[in-house]
Amino acid sequence: MKPGRRTRAVVFDLDGTLVDSMPLVLRAFAHALLPYCGALTEEQITERLGGPPDRTLRSFIADEAKLPEAMERLVDYDAHHRELIRPFDGAHGLLDHLRGARQSLGLWTGRERESTLWILQQHGMGTKLDSCVCGDDLPTHKPHPGGLEEALRQLRVDRDEALFVGDADVDILAGAAHGVRTLLICHDREVDAAIRAKAWRSVNTPAEAYALLRAELPGA
Repeated sequence: MKPGRRTRAVVFDLDGTLVDSMPLVLRAFAHALLPYCGALTEEQITERLGGPPDRTLRSFIADEAKLPEAMERLVDYDAHHRELIRPFDGAHGLLDHLRGARQSLGLWTGRERESTLWILQQHGMGTKLDSCVCGDDLPTHKPHPGGLEEALRQLRVDRDEALFVGDADVDILAGAAHGVRTLLICHDREVDAAIRAKAWRSVNTPAEAYALLRAELPGA
C-alpha cells in the first residue's frame, strides 16, 4: 500500500471463504461426472476446481457433446442440496465489524449469479455487501483479474486501498495480477511455494483470516 493510503475496502471470494460449500461442491461434481469418469476422489476434483463450472467439467470430459448433460446433472444436484451450504462461524460477525470500521465490502465469486444471490439471501449476507460480481457477469474468469477490477470499480476504491480474501490459487493469481493485497486461506492443503509467495498473508482457516482482518482493520 502506498504511504498514507489506508484500506477502504475488502473484497471476498464466496465459496470456501465466507461460506462452507465445499462438501456440496464436491458431491455435485462427483454426481455430475459419475457417468463419464466413474467414481472420482475428492482430491481429484479439488485439484481442478476454479473458474466457472463448465471449465471444471471440460477438464474431465473430452467429448463436448456430453457437457450439456453433465452440466444439467451438476445444476440439478446443487439446486436440490443447497441446504448443505452454511456460513463459516464468525463470517457474519466479521462483516458487521468491517462495516463498523467503515470498510466498503465486495464479493467476487466464480459462482453464477442465481445461486450466489440465493446463498446471500438465505443467510442474510446480501444486505451487508456493497458490490457483487459473479462468474457469469463477465466474459473473463479467475485467474484473470477482470472481476476484481470490476468489484473495485463498483466500490470506487483504488487497488492499493483494497484487500482481497480467497481460498484458491486462482484468487491469489488474480489479486497479484491486479496489484491487490490478497489473503489466502489454505484449508490444510499444500500450496505451491510460488503461489504462496504472491499472497499478502496466508492462514490455514477462515477463523484465522477473520481474526487477522479484525486486527488489521480495527473498528472506530
